[in-house]
Amino acid sequence: MAPTMKLQELDTPMLQRAGFALMRELRPHLTDEAAFAEQIARQYAQGYRLLAAYMGERIAGLIGYRAMENTVYGRFVYVDDLVIDTGERQQGLGAFLITTVRNEATRLGCQHFVLDTGLHMALAQRFYFRQGLLARGMHFVQPLQQPQQLQQLQRDAT
Repeated sequence: MAPTMKLQELDTPMLQRAGFALMRELRPHLTDEAAFAEQIARQYAQGYRLLAAYMGERIAGLIGYRAMENTVYGRFVYVDDLVIDTGERQQGLGAFLITTVRNEATRLGCQHFVLDTGLHMALAQRFYFRQGLLARGMHFVQPLQQPQQLQQLQRDAT
């Protein structure tokens, strides 16, 4: 008999830590579980929510999102994170999580559902197109140096 799927918001530090290993599949730069829990706590204070899809007792998928408002979209839901365990892909779990959060966005009166994906992620892009999402722009990023790094650069220059 196949395990049943259940959704649960990971709204406590213990539950959030349980999602760390799967989140690392999407965000391999996250290497410290305690730092991850602290970051998620900060994001929760900013309205972030993390939903897990469990297959039996194991987390098979995560979607992290937040309701926001800006002058581009009005009120919208932004998906920060979406990851499905490698062994559970192509089973409809990603579509189910997107539909769940899209329905929440509608319930909240949002006008748009927004997410970003890397230009190098062709399979993800195809998946998002199948979910009815359209590419509307290009995301630009500039890493900023932290004060310690600036101080070190100044010391190195002298």
